[in-house]
Amino acid sequence: MEWRELNKHSKKVSDTMAMIGIDLGTTHCKAGLFHENGDVIQIAIRQMIIRHDCEGNPFYQPEEIWNKIYECLSEIMSNRNVMVSVIGISSMAETGLLLDRETGRAKTAFIPWFSRCALNEANQIGKEDDPFRRFQKTGLHTSYKYGLAKILSLKGKDKGILKHAVWLSASDFIAYKLTGKLATDYTLAARTYAFQIDQKDWDLEWINHFDLPEQLFPQAFPSGTIMGETTLSDLQRIGIAKGTPVAIAGHDHVCAALAVGAVKPGIVFDSIGTAETLVGTLKKRDLSKIDYESGLSFGCHMVANRFFWMGGISSSGGSIEWFRDQLSDQTLSYEEIIRLSLLAKEGPTGILYYPYLSGSGAPNPDPDTKAAFIGVAASHERQDLLKAIMEGTCYEMEAIRRSAERITEHPINHVIVVGGGAKNKAWLKIKADITNCQLTIPNLSEATLLGAAMTAGIGSKVYQNVEEAISNLRNRKKRITPNEKAHRDYRKIYEKGYTKLQHPLRDYYHSMTEFVTK
Repeated sequence: MEWRELNKHSKKVSDTMAMIGIDLGTTHCKAGLFHENGDVIQIAIRQMIIRHDCEGNPFYQPEEIWNKIYECLSEIMSNRNVMVSVIGISSMAETGLLLDRETGRAKTAFIPWFSRCALNEANQIGKEDDPFRRFQKTGLHTSYKYGLAKILSLKGKDKGILKHAVWLSASDFIAYKLTGKLATDYTLAARTYAFQIDQKDWDLEWINHFDLPEQLFPQAFPSGTIMGETTLSDLQRIGIAKGTPVAIAGHDHVCAALAVGAVKPGIVFDSIGTAETLVGTLKKRDLSKIDYESGLSFGCHMVANRFFWMGGISSSGGSIEWFRDQLSDQTLSYEEIIRLSLLAKEGPTGILYYPYLSGSGAPNPDPDTKAAFIGVAASHERQDLLKAIMEGTCYEMEAIRRSAERITEHPINHVIVVGGGAKNKAWLKIKADITNCQLTIPNLSEATLLGAAMTAGIGSKVYQNVEEAISNLRNRKKRITPNEKAHRDYRKIYEKGYTKLQHPLRDYYHSMTEFVTK
């Protein structure tokens, strides 16, 4: 099936038409109805229920997720006199399941990206090829998060489970439920560790190496490609016409970056939640040793002839959550956290906090290193520890920013910030001062949802291209600029203190593994 055939629905729509975005996240799944200018018509949210098997591994029930998505769609379409022009679906990247091609039923539950059930398989995969060679093909460093490791783990428990099976991401599964078609997009295909971003195709030699069937993965297309049409009569009852085009928009963070306009070199998207993710762009090229050593991951961007780079801090907001839970008899409210943030003294605390509660990310990924406070004195109070936590996450952000500048050979001085952390002005001020970047905070509550709808809109020719989609948006913004003196002070601490102690800290934990409680 060719891309031009999939886009037969291309058309210009009237002002009475709207777009739907669907997003499946770690804690919530959502659906949003949007005008073409990005204005929200309606958003519906349902909580994702994480369950655990007998071995303690987390999972999601597939039909439960589908039912929640249907509820969201029903809610946003309730009493709406609009015609839906296209549906775009985004999701957390590595979460997936096995589906039976013949019966259309799920053979397994959804294995979340954060499940460590495939840790042994990931370690084994890392020994099967030169890590740099594999990085050049996939844009990734091996990890237990990726689909290939999860598939091998499932196969190890049940050798017959792969018969008639196809691996689908969360987005792919919802697209299948809507259309009956099997497909994925480049950004999600790549997170299996079996897809070549340099060739934009599945690596059959690598798949065969593990004695896996070549039909294990669906056909992959550029993000936003129309992969099918809605067929369910239940959707017609809630106002979504039969034959509505459906597109897999792809990786949630890449979709969100589109929604805020962070698609040019030098402009970075920063999503601050429990984890924090930074996304930027670079020209498509052969990945080098410098790219590999950056610790960043890479993938196919929806913008032609570009890659995206991505770096994460696994416990950014998670460190704040830990502080809320552990340093008080009762969990501190978010209002109290904001109040404490404003009580801290101006300038650096002098405390170094390494936010490795769930290991470290780029530029030095290590799932086993641990968090630490260094330099705490009896005179320090709760607000100082809170500020130190914020500083530590910002030092990690600075490490990612510098790493990205090296590989893109382009200065990064503008960051667009979204997510729960964007509500904390004190934290944002520290970010600006440490990174010396101007921060822009768009008045946009659901960037991923809008990005999913926009990506599908580009694929269906609601917009002619990425530039038109972004220019069509109406969005108010706030800006925070760095303080020069504060930046100079933070820079000294970062270069002469924070970075100097990272490697000794990591070495300590690795040498004391048998004595340290995990």
